[in-house]
Amino acid sequence: MVTDFRKLVDQCDNELNIRGYSLIHHQKIRTEWDRLKRWMEKNSYTNFTESIGLTYCDDNFGAHILTVQLSEEEKRGLRAIRMLISFQKSGEFEFRTPRVERVFIGDIGNTIHAYLHYGRYVLSLSNETIRNKEQYLYEFYEYLNNNSFTLNDLSSDIMEDFFSVRGYSLSSRHVSASTLRIFLRYVYEKGLTPKDCSIYILPDNYKKHNKIPTTYNEAEIRSIISSVERSSAIGKRDYLILLLAAEYGWRTKDIVRLRFNQIDWDKNVIRFNQSKTESPVEYPLLSSIGNAIIDYLKNGRPKTAAEEIIVSAESSKKGQPLSSPTIHSIVSRYMAKANINNWKKKKHGAHSLRHSLATNMLRKNVAMPIISTVLGHQSTQSTKVYLSVDIEKLRACTLPIPELCSVHYRRDVL
Repeated sequence: MVTDFRKLVDQCDNELNIRGYSLIHHQKIRTEWDRLKRWMEKNSYTNFTESIGLTYCDDNFGAHILTVQLSEEEKRGLRAIRMLISFQKSGEFEFRTPRVERVFIGDIGNTIHAYLHYGRYVLSLSNETIRNKEQYLYEFYEYLNNNSFTLNDLSSDIMEDFFSVRGYSLSSRHVSASTLRIFLRYVYEKGLTPKDCSIYILPDNYKKHNKIPTTYNEAEIRSIISSVERSSAIGKRDYLILLLAAEYGWRTKDIVRLRFNQIDWDKNVIRFNQSKTESPVEYPLLSSIGNAIIDYLKNGRPKTAAEEIIVSAESSKKGQPLSSPTIHSIVSRYMAKANINNWKKKKHGAHSLRHSLATNMLRKNVAMPIISTVLGHQSTQSTKVYLSVDIEKLRACTLPIPELCSVHYRRDVL
């Protein structure tokens, strides 16, 4: 972790250049960093830490998280300081300035903080995974504090009460339970509790209650892609995004992380490690995809040093990699433009195009192992969920009802 203020600013300054920040925006951020430097010198601080950065924000903006009272200038200043804090902690700028603060104090808080540190620096978990864990652990931490419970007090009744109080959906409860189960095992293995309290988290049978995947037929997919106005720079970008989601079935994270070094133009393949599983995958470079990439690079992509191919065209974020929510919004926009029937009542992000690819392949009698390979699944078990949406195949599996031969049944009653 870099604590030398000048080195940290230089690293963040370089990151701004890589992301293609405009000169004006860049200068405003540097101005706030210069103010922070003078404040640190005035208060005899030599090294920069998170607590120093938060104190500066409190002193100068009246808060270190986003509040409605802050002016636009104060919001920009707060963002600049939190850039330093997040980059020092994780090597990345936080996605947005938080409106809620999660602070872990006391014995339980320190234990959770140690676990998150272990996950980040020992297990090398992604920043998003750490943020996700932090969210569920903080809700659990609040519950324990509000009820004056310690980790040694845990029982099945207490854990069930926690889930009930939170009012989680089935999927959220499943993720929370998984997070807490792993955390409690870590606590036990570190000798912080005399027993493994993870046993008190009861199975939820989440997979048995999974919803049938949302899918769109091939005609609807073609309509969505055709609705893109490809003469504009943004249209060229969005067209490429839709093709990657519809023709390859890529997850959102893999789309936003597509980089130049993942494409082998000589062999016409794209290779990378999936963001979700880290398993390597290889795709043939389809002519439609290759042409869309070339068209975007030549006629649509803003000038930027970013390694990611697909970047933002907005003036405030020009040249920066896109976020996952942006991909979801793009896909939804073209579903609306294509007038897809009932799209608002169904799943309508990039993942629905992934589901659609798998289902449409299944309808064409493509073998399950091939579909698994295309989707990057580790086994066909993950792919079998799509069997539930192939109604025609299911109808072919029906068996005739055998004729009943029983004194308790009379045909003439019907």
